[in-house]
Amino acid sequence: MASPSSAESIKSLFQEQHGFLTHFFENCEWDQFETFCKAVIDCKGTVFFSGVGKSGFIAQKISMTLVSTGTKSVFLNPTDALHGDIGIVSEHDLLILLSKSGSTEELLKLIPYAKAKGAKLVGIHSQKGCKLALATDLNVHLPLLRELCPFDLAPVTSTAIQMLWGDTCAVAIMQAKNLTMDEYAMNHPAGRIGKRLILKVGDVMGGGTSLPISSPDATLISELVKLSSMGCGCLMICEGEKLLGVFTDGDLRRCLGDKGGDVLEMKLGELMCKTPRTVDPEMKAVDAMQKMEKPTPVTFLPVVKDGSLKGIITLHNLVSAGL
Repeated sequence: MASPSSAESIKSLFQEQHGFLTHFFENCEWDQFETFCKAVIDCKGTVFFSGVGKSGFIAQKISMTLVSTGTKSVFLNPTDALHGDIGIVSEHDLLILLSKSGSTEELLKLIPYAKAKGAKLVGIHSQKGCKLALATDLNVHLPLLRELCPFDLAPVTSTAIQMLWGDTCAVAIMQAKNLTMDEYAMNHPAGRIGKRLILKVGDVMGGGTSLPISSPDATLISELVKLSSMGCGCLMICEGEKLLGVFTDGDLRRCLGDKGGDVLEMKLGELMCKTPRTVDPEMKAVDAMQKMEKPTPVTFLPVVKDGSLKGIITLHNLVSAGL
């Protein structure tokens, strides 16, 4: 007989769980799912979720998924709700109660008080004809054959079904609301997707005293320390705030190779590149990164607005910003 922790036994458990999930899919009442999604979409207030134990954790997860995909949602602890937190619920809200058995005492106690507040109630359960289904305005039955647990007690299949149902409905609601990538990114500002879609050049550029600014009349030898010490690998040649051109450490090597030491006494206005690539401070930072790559790779770009130098954006800035 195979050990319970052997690959063979584990595979058998997964196959058994697969069968329970297949039972769920084959017995779903899709009209109930549609009614639920429409109720969430039509909600003018907040979509509250509540549950106890494992179902409570799943309720929190589904609520968080809805929030991140554009729906105003909050988890309401049923015990705290009975001790004051129900004050946040109004007649414009939807209260969704998750319970495998549909007979969770804490949720059933909450129902009359939530109704008194005027909220619309939805019961999510796996037991047809349960008290929760009878007491709520809408109900969704999640078909459950049994738990994978050998005692049919530990909620390991019912919670998987709840999570699958809730997150899939969240995607349906997200699509129905025509959530755009930019709107999604606004809800995830710290993530890489959010940063790439939100951050602008002006948010990450360097400026002020960190700018390696030189005069076109300055000689190359007088600016060598600035070129090597400011960490940008370039000098930005300006007249007042107007950018005239740039001179890079690559230009220095080429000039020394072509002209020898005499180049050190030449003025930067004679040596600079007069047509550098530039970016606008309102450009997305990720677009600036792409502009650095073509037609030839560079590690910095002057930031210019209406001809005036506003700052500098470097590859280091972009990498540090998480792009």
